[in-house]
Amino acid sequence: MKIGPRMTTGGWVKRVLPRSLLGRSLLMILLPLVLLQAVALQFFYGSHLDVVSRRLTGGVAGELAYTLELLNRFPDDQAWILRMAHEEFDLVLRMEPGAILPKTRRVNVLGPMDDDLAVALQEKVRLPFTMDWTSDPYSVLIRAQLPNGVVDIQAPRKRLYTGTIYVFVLWLVGTALLLFCIAALFMRNQVRAIRRLAGAAEAFGMGRDTGPIRPEGATEVRRAATAFNRMQERVRRFLVQRTEMLAGVSHDLRTPLTRLRLALEMMPPREELRQDIAEMTADVEEMERMIGGYLAFARGEGTEQAEPVNLSAVLEEVAAGARRSGAAVEVDVPPALTLPLRADAVRRAITNLVDNARRHAHRVALAAMPQGRMVFVTVDDDGPGIPPERRESVFRPFESDAAGGTGLGLTIARDIVRAHGGEIVLEDSPLGGLRARIRLPV
Repeated sequence: MKIGPRMTTGGWVKRVLPRSLLGRSLLMILLPLVLLQAVALQFFYGSHLDVVSRRLTGGVAGELAYTLELLNRFPDDQAWILRMAHEEFDLVLRMEPGAILPKTRRVNVLGPMDDDLAVALQEKVRLPFTMDWTSDPYSVLIRAQLPNGVVDIQAPRKRLYTGTIYVFVLWLVGTALLLFCIAALFMRNQVRAIRRLAGAAEAFGMGRDTGPIRPEGATEVRRAATAFNRMQERVRRFLVQRTEMLAGVSHDLRTPLTRLRLALEMMPPREELRQDIAEMTADVEEMERMIGGYLAFARGEGTEQAEPVNLSAVLEEVAAGARRSGAAVEVDVPPALTLPLRADAVRRAITNLVDNARRHAHRVALAAMPQGRMVFVTVDDDGPGIPPERRESVFRPFESDAAGGTGLGLTIARDIVRAHGGEIVLEDSPLGGLRARIRLPV
């Protein structure tokens, strides 16, 4: 029989503890507060209240024992004794001549009063008795067995316990709740600034320009927000400078290529040069296409902002473009699948995957399916596929050895998908070739 691994104490504690900073902060405040209140309550309940309860119940038991002793010694003065007990001790007694005390089960109440009163009656009255703490909200009903009958006693509750226990408990609970609410409001304001900083960092990492965030909260959080704003500005400035530099390089490289293209077109159409001219023209076009691919990879799609986009329509457009190039592309997508995307960037990524598939296969299938808070897009083909040990390396720049490619298609596709907070992996396809599976957050 296989026995699973035992959960360590640290693992159990980690599973029980709250995961959020707000929850852990409130727990750090609440636990010492509860422990302090519990110690204070135990000290009061276990010492002061216990002493007070024994003294009060002992006094009532002594007065009751004195009254019962008078009833035993002076039965002829019973009316006077009962009247004096009521006037002096606030005890209401009523005789039941010839009655026998029945045995009843004792019901405990909250606090030490019932136990202390029972002990005091046993020590001082020394007669069979019963107590009822539940029938009358203002009195404790005591019945004691005398030689000539049973005496019913109504002892006022206010003489058996002090109301300060309830005041003390209410004070403990009230102050604890008040302090906890104040701490929760304060910590929520502090955590809100951290959450806002984390959201801004996540949005900036996904290419969404939300602008600088307003520093708020504690000093450390304000410093982190200010540092994030400076970093965001530096990264944005770097991207603009890189794009402008690459645009200039692209222009400088395309100018001589354009002159070469014009020179080739103006060459005399001599039969012996036709093949050479065609090959040189193809080389120039290949160089222009490679420059465009390199520029797109380096520039990315950083200037485009995410907005709600119908992904199904984008996939249909990509499939239509591939069909115009002579590819057989099947599409299986829902009628409307809207999520925040940079449409041009996603179109470029999926186009790269479809172009890569159709260069190696005869049949391409494009599908999309929502699952929870994710959308999965798959590009399947019936080509030769890629060995599992090479499926990660082909995402590196210039690693692809496909004919007619620049080695950047898969790299650009993964860069775009990750910029949206998603991921792209290569798997075996049900069609027999390769599957590219994209995961995008909704």
